[in-house]
Amino acid sequence: MRTRRSAVHASRGASPLAWAALAAALACAAPARSQPDAGGAGGPAVDDTPPPPALAPAPAPAATGRGESVWASCAEHVPPGATRPRIEETFPKNGFSGYAAHLEITVTHGKGETVLPEGFKVQGDSDAARAIQKAGFVLPEADAGAGPTSTTTATDTGATTKLVIPFVPLPKEPGRSALLLPPVPIAVSRASGELVTVCTRPHEIVIEDPIANERDPKVKPNPAPRPQREEWVLAKQLTVGILIGAALGLLVAWLVRRWLRRPRVVAAPPPKLPWVAALEELDALRRSDLLGEGRTGEYFDRVSDCVRKYLGARYGFDGLETTSDEMRELLARVRPPVPVLPQIARFLADCDLVKFARLQPSEADCLTALDDGESIVHRTTPPAVRPGDGAGPRSSPTGKQQPPARPSRAPEGEEAP
Repeated sequence: MRTRRSAVHASRGASPLAWAALAAALACAAPARSQPDAGGAGGPAVDDTPPPPALAPAPAPAATGRGESVWASCAEHVPPGATRPRIEETFPKNGFSGYAAHLEITVTHGKGETVLPEGFKVQGDSDAARAIQKAGFVLPEADAGAGPTSTTTATDTGATTKLVIPFVPLPKEPGRSALLLPPVPIAVSRASGELVTVCTRPHEIVIEDPIANERDPKVKPNPAPRPQREEWVLAKQLTVGILIGAALGLLVAWLVRRWLRRPRVVAAPPPKLPWVAALEELDALRRSDLLGEGRTGEYFDRVSDCVRKYLGARYGFDGLETTSDEMRELLARVRPPVPVLPQIARFLADCDLVKFARLQPSEADCLTALDDGESIVHRTTPPAVRPGDGAGPRSSPTGKQQPPARPSRAPEGEEAP
């Protein structure tokens, strides 16, 4: 290896004849790389590949008037008054085609400076990228997990940044090849915002085929598959929509169920008019079997209660809780006066006599009381006069003919005397 390096370095200024001699010396001095064959047999393998071609001398950098160096792949730039950062580089001398060779760079710089502030980026259509590809190297994609790495360590006088940049050699011809990695740019951002660009040295590397020393190379199987996850946007949107729809459906169902279970206001049937209710009750009492069973006392009491309840509802007091004297006084105050007030007074006196004197009424007394009660109800019922209807006879709620109603100027509910 020492002989090869010395020969390579000495070849930079040699003539074509010297280049041919150097190539022969490299072919003889380079040790054969031995690898186990596909069958697993060890031992030295015979290297039948031709010697690597001689490396062309690296072109000298073009000098500018400001002390800058310009290469095809890198243009070095140091602003006036700035100190060029010190860099140390290492690059392997041997490698395999298709396998990454790492360029390790150690940059010594100030504390306020940053190496590769935007990362190591080489535009695909730039002169640097074309020069690197023309030299037979490819930069792996950083998104694939094989991008450059950077580690910065602070020191007492400044900082040290170690860069590891992978390059994949891809020679155009099979077999052993000698490639030259051109200088690559390293950007350093100063604390003032200025950008310093330094270039690495060109590096030589001898590239071997991975199966160059195998007598009968076999096709290797494909690597094991790796799980790959893909975002299914449509399924995600459908799932979210279904969940939202289900939540809204449950909410609507709960609201509908609550609305259906709300307490409903049941309209009570309108109460019957007092005279209608009284006549229906007296008619039912007339058709009852109380007299046939000899229950005259109960019959008389029910007639009395029906008339009392009617008078209270008709004129606005509690007829069942009012005494006969109180009822006569209340009815005497009604205006216009009650037309049958003397008949009502006699009816109340007969009822008190039966109730308090404990007289047993006869069947005739019961029927007379019933007739008097119906007469009181008919005589105190408000007149029902329709438009265009005269004072002709009208039917009572019980189906009986009533006398013609007399005109009255009293308000509704009161009858003129």
